[in-house]
Amino acid sequence: MAGSLALNSLFTLANPLVITADRMVDVKAGKVIESAVVIIEDDVIVQAGHSKKIAIPDNAEVMALGDYTLMPGLMDMHVHLTSDPTKHGYSSLSVSVPRAAITGVKHAKDTLMAGFTTVRNVGAPGFTDVALRDAINDGDVQGPRMFVAGPSLGVTGGHCDNNLLPYGYHDKSEGVADGPWEVRKKVRENIKYGATVIKFCATGGVLSKGTKVGARQYTEEEMQALIEEAHLRGLTVATHAHGTSGIKAAIRSGVDSVEHVSLLDDEAIELAKKHGTYFSMDVYVTEYILGEGEKAGILPESLAKERIVGTKQRENFRKAVKAGVNMVFGSDAGVYPHGNNGKQFARMVTWGMTPMQAIQAATINSATLLKQQESLGSIEAGRKADVIAVKGNPLDNMALMEDVGLVVKDGQIVKSLAM
Repeated sequence: MAGSLALNSLFTLANPLVITADRMVDVKAGKVIESAVVIIEDDVIVQAGHSKKIAIPDNAEVMALGDYTLMPGLMDMHVHLTSDPTKHGYSSLSVSVPRAAITGVKHAKDTLMAGFTTVRNVGAPGFTDVALRDAINDGDVQGPRMFVAGPSLGVTGGHCDNNLLPYGYHDKSEGVADGPWEVRKKVRENIKYGATVIKFCATGGVLSKGTKVGARQYTEEEMQALIEEAHLRGLTVATHAHGTSGIKAAIRSGVDSVEHVSLLDDEAIELAKKHGTYFSMDVYVTEYILGEGEKAGILPESLAKERIVGTKQRENFRKAVKAGVNMVFGSDAGVYPHGNNGKQFARMVTWGMTPMQAIQAATINSATLLKQQESLGSIEAGRKADVIAVKGNPLDNMALMEDVGLVVKDGQIVKSLAM
């Protein structure tokens, strides 16, 4: 073999990279493989499995990790990389679009270093997420692979509008669209300027001024037009929805994933199972909102709403998991500090998932939602070389997911164990 790698610097390798570790999570089979080996050439995994079944190439560079667990690069389906978690409520008005884009550069790197090699950015002003994605793809800045929504769509005065200023300012968010043809036009505009997913607000929200969390905001006719337009162009659609009526209307209209999902009934769960809809439930963020939110400028009205829905959402998370609803990992990072995404894993287990289910939610399930399961979300031959390593066995202690040691994205070591 060409040699063994030191673990304290970054690498782009000409020879095959071999990573060995005491264990590897096979997310498709839902099992752990002991004495694991992964072989990477360029940006692709060429072999992965038990060490007895794999021959290591003579010219390989070997990274022997020992007591680590290998997993696919993690995927977070609900982030806002250009959002500043220290500026909520009225303080958010001080953030310009260029400033948001620059802030996103820092947050993208923080997210990648936390082991999240792919994210879905569900809403950003001024197409700042498109610019950030392109900068990452061009190699100008470090960050995860991004699927981006551009401005979120919503009704006048709804959760996706800016309701902080009085009438005299005539201010509204750029994603506001009312009526079936207006929402179609807005979907087309987002796609024109680089969106690869569409996000809309079906109900009120916790952090918006003057909206009721459970109140539906788009009619079913509007939702159907919006989703149909996106699907015609091959894009998946996510909807912000806390309230039961909005959740059910969005599912009936063909939405691909429902975000937050705070208030549920049995009919909503059955509809999700029938339609194959994914739930993305941010069961950690309530701790930040109620613990640190006031200092970050979150409005008293919003804190009061979170006290009402936080526990209900977690109880409904348990119900959805038990019922077998498709689940993905969605943290809402941007409401709380980026790079802390991994804190949600332990909460997902506390509220009803097995450790394996939580890891699958952030890997193969998320890849399937994005229709990328043939290239992302698992460690197997032919997949993109996105691999992370966590010290010890996180299946025994999910808090270990908060400290990812090694991050490989597209075959490049972007974080090594000594960093």
